[in-house]
Amino acid sequence: MASSTLRVVVWGENVHEHINAKVAAVYPQGMHTVIAAGLRELLPTAEVSTATLQEAEHGLTEARLAETDVLTWWGHKAHGDVSDEVVARVQKRVLEGMGLIVLHSGHFSKIFKRLMGTTCSLTWREADEKERLWVCNPGHPIAQGLGPYFELPREEMYGEPFGVPPPEEQVFISWFEGGEVFRSGCCYTRGNGKIFYFRPGHETYPTYFDANVRRVLANAVEWARPPATRWVDCCPNAKNPLEKITPKG
Repeated sequence: MASSTLRVVVWGENVHEHINAKVAAVYPQGMHTVIAAGLRELLPTAEVSTATLQEAEHGLTEARLAETDVLTWWGHKAHGDVSDEVVARVQKRVLEGMGLIVLHSGHFSKIFKRLMGTTCSLTWREADEKERLWVCNPGHPIAQGLGPYFELPREEMYGEPFGVPPPEEQVFISWFEGGEVFRSGCCYTRGNGKIFYFRPGHETYPTYFDANVRRVLANAVEWARPPATRWVDCCPNAKNPLEKITPKG
């Protein structure tokens, strides 16, 4: 049974902020703190906390994940440093019903690639170009409160082909100043858990301060919260058939 209070953990790799002066100038306390602040602003009744790569067990112990309804994930430079044990732990919780919001370069994270079962590769370019995100599914809960599109004045380009399974629902499509397009808002289910991949969020740009981006993340967290009831994934031996089985031969 899902908790009545939405419990969110914002996970951040928290590496660029300490080694790149441009990133530190935009996010002096870390991207994860800004993402968490946006969620607290728009979801005032939710319990929002943060975790980072540098903490013991990356801040994602079994006990903490057991009490997490939705996990957001931003990673990039240190994908390989994430413990396989923690990845398996997160995957298990998603299958049980925990929501997962994967952000920007998290497309190449161990957890997203494991859940997708594909390379999750794409094309990219850093050229300070404008991104226009078109709402292609305006009736979707994640698109509520948005207009037909919104723009980010500077972002990193991600372009097709995007090596993921076909999304079950597509919420956004991005167009970039250089001409590329990209499936920027992809919804999936794995087991009992909902997964949303949202493209914007390059570390050198103030993307997570943007009001529209914050609205998308808050909507996505609400959408991804665990179902009130769930299928228990197990493999019992059905010893007692419903009907009588006539012996053969």
